[in-house]
Amino acid sequence: MAGKKYRRNYKSKKQTISRSTRAELQFPVSRVDRFLRQAHYGQRLSSSTPVFLAGVLEYLTAKILDLAGQEAHSNRRMRITPEHVEKVLEKNGQLCRIFEENSKSPDAEKPNKSKK
Repeated sequence: MAGKKYRRNYKSKKQTISRSTRAELQFPVSRVDRFLRQAHYGQRLSSSTPVFLAGVLEYLTAKILDLAGQEAHSNRRMRITPEHVEKVLEKNGQLCRIFEENSKSPDAEKPNKSKK
Protein backbone atom coordinates (compact mmCIF):
# COMPACT_ATOMS: atom_id res chain seq x y z
CA MET A 1 0.00 0.00 0.00
CA ALA A 2 3.00 2.23 0.00
CA GLY A 3 2.55 3.00 -3.67
CA LYS A 4 -1.17 3.74 -3.43
CA LYS A 5 -2.08 7.25 -4.46
CA TYR A 6 -4.69 9.14 -2.57
CA ARG A 7 -6.88 11.42 -4.59
CA ARG A 8 -8.77 14.25 -3.12
CA ASN A 9 -12.14 15.20 -4.44
CA TYR A 10 -11.73 18.78 -5.53
CA LYS A 11 -14.79 20.43 -6.80
CA SER A 12 -13.99 21.74 -10.21
CA LYS A 13 -14.58 25.43 -10.60
CA LYS A 14 -17.20 26.43 -13.06
CA GLN A 15 -15.44 28.15 -15.90
CA THR A 16 -16.74 31.57 -16.76
CA ILE A 17 -18.01 32.04 -20.26
CA SER A 18 -17.34 35.42 -21.79
CA ARG A 19 -20.13 37.51 -23.23
CA SER A 20 -18.46 37.28 -26.64
CA THR A 21 -18.65 33.49 -26.49
CA ARG A 22 -22.27 33.54 -25.33
CA ALA A 23 -23.21 35.83 -28.20
CA GLU A 24 -21.04 33.78 -30.61
CA LEU A 25 -19.02 36.86 -31.55
CA GLN A 26 -15.36 37.26 -32.40
CA PHE A 27 -15.20 40.88 -31.28
CA PRO A 28 -14.49 41.41 -27.58
CA VAL A 29 -17.63 42.60 -25.81
CA SER A 30 -15.66 43.49 -22.69
CA ARG A 31 -13.53 46.02 -24.57
CA VAL A 32 -16.60 47.66 -26.08
CA ASP A 33 -18.16 47.76 -22.62
CA ARG A 34 -14.99 49.28 -21.15
CA PHE A 35 -14.95 51.95 -23.87
CA LEU A 36 -18.59 52.86 -23.25
CA ARG A 37 -18.02 53.12 -19.51
CA GLN A 38 -14.89 55.26 -19.95
CA ALA A 39 -16.88 57.56 -22.22
CA HIS A 40 -19.44 57.97 -19.41
CA TYR A 41 -22.25 56.25 -21.32
CA GLY A 42 -22.45 53.47 -18.74
CA GLN A 43 -25.33 54.84 -16.72
CA ARG A 44 -27.51 55.55 -19.73
CA LEU A 45 -27.17 52.26 -21.57
CA SER A 46 -28.41 48.77 -20.81
CA SER A 47 -26.15 45.78 -20.23
CA SER A 48 -26.96 44.35 -23.68
CA THR A 49 -25.73 47.47 -25.50
CA PRO A 50 -22.04 46.42 -25.69
CA VAL A 51 -23.07 43.02 -27.03
CA PHE A 52 -25.22 44.61 -29.72
CA LEU A 53 -22.52 47.14 -30.63
CA ALA A 54 -19.85 44.43 -30.85
CA GLY A 55 -22.18 42.47 -33.14
CA VAL A 56 -22.68 45.50 -35.39
CA LEU A 57 -18.94 46.15 -35.55
CA GLU A 58 -18.26 42.50 -36.36
CA TYR A 59 -20.91 42.52 -39.11
CA LEU A 60 -19.53 45.69 -40.71
CA THR A 61 -15.98 44.37 -40.57
CA ALA A 62 -17.00 41.03 -42.09
CA LYS A 63 -18.97 42.78 -44.84
CA ILE A 64 -16.09 45.11 -45.73
CA LEU A 65 -13.54 42.28 -45.72
CA ASP A 66 -15.81 40.08 -47.82
CA LEU A 67 -16.27 42.79 -50.44
CA ALA A 68 -12.55 43.62 -50.34
CA GLY A 69 -11.76 39.94 -50.84
CA GLN A 70 -14.01 39.86 -53.90
CA GLU A 71 -12.28 43.01 -55.18
CA ALA A 72 -8.85 41.43 -54.67
CA HIS A 73 -10.01 38.26 -56.41
CA SER A 74 -11.31 40.25 -59.38
CA ASN A 75 -7.87 41.89 -59.63
CA ARG A 76 -6.25 38.44 -59.47
CA ARG A 77 -4.62 39.09 -56.12
CA MET A 78 -4.30 36.70 -53.20
CA ARG A 79 -4.13 39.32 -50.44
CA ILE A 80 -6.39 42.17 -49.49
CA THR A 81 -4.58 45.49 -49.57
CA PRO A 82 -5.71 48.87 -48.21
CA GLU A 83 -6.38 49.91 -51.80
CA HIS A 84 -8.96 47.12 -52.14
CA VAL A 85 -10.71 48.26 -48.96
CA GLU A 86 -10.66 51.85 -50.20
CA LYS A 87 -12.20 50.84 -53.53
CA VAL A 88 -14.95 48.92 -51.75
CA LEU A 89 -15.77 51.89 -49.53
CA GLU A 90 -15.91 54.20 -52.56
CA LYS A 91 -18.11 51.85 -54.61
CA ASN A 92 -20.63 50.98 -51.91
CA GLY A 93 -22.87 53.96 -51.21
CA GLN A 94 -24.04 52.84 -47.78
CA LEU A 95 -20.53 52.13 -46.53
CA CYS A 96 -19.32 55.38 -48.07
CA ARG A 97 -21.85 57.34 -46.01
CA ILE A 98 -20.77 55.62 -42.80
CA PHE A 99 -17.10 56.47 -43.28
CA GLU A 100 -17.47 60.03 -44.57
CA GLU A 101 -15.14 62.48 -42.88
CA ASN A 102 -17.81 65.17 -42.76
CA SER A 103 -20.55 62.96 -41.41
CA LYS A 104 -22.92 64.90 -39.22
CA SER A 105 -25.55 63.81 -36.81
CA PRO A 106 -29.18 64.45 -37.81
CA ASP A 107 -29.48 67.01 -35.01
CA ALA A 108 -26.63 69.09 -36.43
CA GLU A 109 -28.37 69.52 -39.79
CA LYS A 110 -31.49 71.15 -38.36
CA PRO A 111 -31.27 74.92 -38.17
CA ASN A 112 -31.54 76.35 -34.70
CA LYS A 113 -34.72 78.45 -34.54
CA SER A 114 -34.73 80.76 -31.60
CA LYS A 115 -37.75 82.80 -30.61
CA LYS A 116 -37.24 86.50 -30.05
